[in-house]
Amino acid sequence: MFISNYMTKNPITVSPDTPIDEATGLMKMNHFRRLPVIKEGKVIGIISDRDISRIAPSPATTLAKYEINSLLAKMTVKDIMSTPIITVKSDATVEEAALLMSDNKIGGLPVVSSIGMLVGIITETDIFRVFVKVMGLAAGKTRMTLDFKDKMGATKEIADVFAKHNMNIDSFVSFNTPTGDSEAIIRGNFSQIDEIKAELDGLGYTVTHIAHIGKA
Repeated sequence: MFISNYMTKNPITVSPDTPIDEATGLMKMNHFRRLPVIKEGKVIGIISDRDISRIAPSPATTLAKYEINSLLAKMTVKDIMSTPIITVKSDATVEEAALLMSDNKIGGLPVVSSIGMLVGIITETDIFRVFVKVMGLAAGKTRMTLDFKDKMGATKEIADVFAKHNMNIDSFVSFNTPTGDSEAIIRGNFSQIDEIKAELDGLGYTVTHIAHIGKA
C-alpha cells in the first residue's frame, strides 16, 4: 500500500505571502483542514484550521471589531504557519505515513518527490479509507475475536479449522492488548460459526466476540 495510490494529488496550496483571510476562504470553500505552504515548488510550512483558530478574536478581547479586522488584514500565511514541516516521500507506504502522523500527533502530511517537490497530501481520512478498503469492510465481513496463544504453529492451527469447513480467511491479525493479553482478529465471509467456535474453543482459542461489519 503505497502513499502515491491513496494521496490527494496536486493539492491546493498557498504561498507564504497569501493573506490569512484568503487562505481561510480557500479552506472553507473546499472543506479543507490544512493547506501546504509552497515556495518555489517546495513545502516550507503548513497552515491549518488550528493555526487560524489561534489568532481568531475571543469574546474577552478589548479591541474593537474594526481594529481586529485591520490587524488580520495585514497578516499573511507566513505569520502563523507551522514550520519546520514534517513530510513523507511519495514512494513510502501508507503504514509509514500513519506511524508518522501518530508519533507526531498530526492529521496530515505533505507528500514530496525524491527532489522535495510537493506532489500530494495524505490525511487521517485517507488512512481510514485505506483501513476500510484493506479490511474489505464495505462488502460485509464477519469479525471474530479470540484469545490467542502466541506459540509456534498457532496461526496454522487456527487456519486449519477454517480450511476444514472450506472457508477462506481474508485477514488475520494478532496483537497484544493494553492489559498484556494476546488476541487475534479474523475476518472473512464465514458460515457455520457455531461449529468453528466450538472447534477453536476445543483447541484452547476462546472466541470472545463475533460481529458482522458492513453490508449484510
